[in-house]
Formats: sequence, C-alpha cells, structure tokens
Amino acid sequence: MTSSLPTGRTRETFRFGLDDYVDLLIRFIRFLGPNIHVMAVCQPSVPVLAAVSLLAAGGDPCQPTSMILMGGPIDPRANPTEVNRFAEAHSLDWFERTVITTVPGRYPGAFRRVYPGFLQLAGFLSMNLDRHVSAHWAMFHNLVRGDGDSAAATRAFYKEYSSVMDLPADFYLNTIKRVFHDHDLPQGSFRVRGHRVEPAAIEHTALMTVEGERDDVCAPGQTVAAHKLCGRIAAAKKTHHLQPKVGHYGVFHGRRWQNETYPKVRSFIRAQC
Repeated sequence: MTSSLPTGRTRETFRFGLDDYVDLLIRFIRFLGPNIHVMAVCQPSVPVLAAVSLLAAGGDPCQPTSMILMGGPIDPRANPTEVNRFAEAHSLDWFERTVITTVPGRYPGAFRRVYPGFLQLAGFLSMNLDRHVSAHWAMFHNLVRGDGDSAAATRAFYKEYSSVMDLPADFYLNTIKRVFHDHDLPQGSFRVRGHRVEPAAIEHTALMTVEGERDDVCAPGQTVAAHKLCGRIAAAKKTHHLQPKVGHYGVFHGRRWQNETYPKVRSFIRAQC
C-alpha cells in the first residue's frame, strides 16, 4: 500500500530504476535524431551501452554515430577496486538499510527514497582523505602567502567536486545488484523490460573507451571490456585511450583532460562524421 502525499501523488510516482534510465536515454537519442554522438562518464556507461545495444538490435534508424564510454564499470570483475570489493562484501539489504533515506517534506522531491548526495560525497572524500586534507591545507597557505589565484583554483575545484545530487533509491539499488553483484552486462544476462541487452548487435556505432591510469573507482580494464562485448563493430571504428597520471576525476576534468584526452575524443568523433 502506498501513502498519499501532500500533492495528491503517491510514493510509486517517484520510482526511477535502472530500466527507467535506459528508457530515458533511448527517448533522448530518438528525440535528437540520427547522426548524434553519445558520451557517458562513469556510471552511465552501463545504461548508455544498454540503450545503444537495444537500438541496434531493433534496427532503429536513430542509432548513434559514435559512443564514448569513460571510466565506467562495464565489467567490474576485470580489475576490482576497493569500491567493487566493498559493494560485493555487503548485501543489497545492507545498502538499503544503511544509505537509503527519505527526502524530508520541506525539500523539493519530498518523500522520495534516495541515496543522499552528502553520503556519496563522504564516500568520495574518505577514499583519499589525506589528499583532500593536504589540498585544503595548501589552500590555506596560499591564502596566507597572498597567492589568491592558486587558492581560487582549489576552491573552484571543490565547489564542483562537492556538487553531488541525490540518487533515486531504486536506480542506486538496481545498479548495485545488477552491475556490481550479479555482473549482468558482461555475463550476457542484462535485461531491460524483459528484453535481453546484446552489445554484439551493435555494428554501425563507433566505439571509444577512455580510462585513467590511476583510477581507483573504475580501474583500467573495466571500461575497455566494452570492446570485447561489442564484437561486431569493425576494428577501424574502435579505439581505446588510457590516460597516464590521472585518477577517476582526471579522466574527464582538469588540465590533462583538456590538453591530452579531449583532443583525442574530439578527433575520434570528427573521424566518424
């Protein structure tokens, strides 16, 4: 039974799971039309690959021209990190009891069940706590020395780094189970609304994967695994880039992204046009 909300809606109205995410991506791709390029950073790599696979299997005319997957857990078994080991060491029930809560009535999205952004941020910070403490200590010293530019750069980085949104509970729990517990995608058992997801159906969409050498969230090997799954894409339409000297965030942000990784992504997309 679902309880009524002040707006007259029910809790069921707010449910948004992994299948809903894939459905939404397909709608976006179809809305934007053919000859588009799709890029997924981190977690969306799985639903993006699923969406493109379903479009290919159905012979949809709006299949993307290219797909770029960056630092995503296509196959977490390939090179497990502490994040992967933590997920596997805890049951789905543990995650639901420990990190899922309800949005209070005074906030937008009231009464939705979510994985709060502040808990996600706490997890990110705890993985490299010494590094974050050192960065803030250095920012303080830069302010004392009058180096306002360096301090401002650090402040700007953390302003963006801490901009984390709440995740819908169903989507988060679906991802834990299907991506990190059951490894549905690499094992060929990933289904959306009952339809089996087959990356091998993709032929017309070019594929680029990007990984960071020091990524401790999605380690090298996890994203490039997409190439094996997408076995029918011609070798000339596939490429992989391992970016040296960057962690997870550096895969898509910062100086090396701007000067080294992005130019390769740009060239790959232009080559498909």
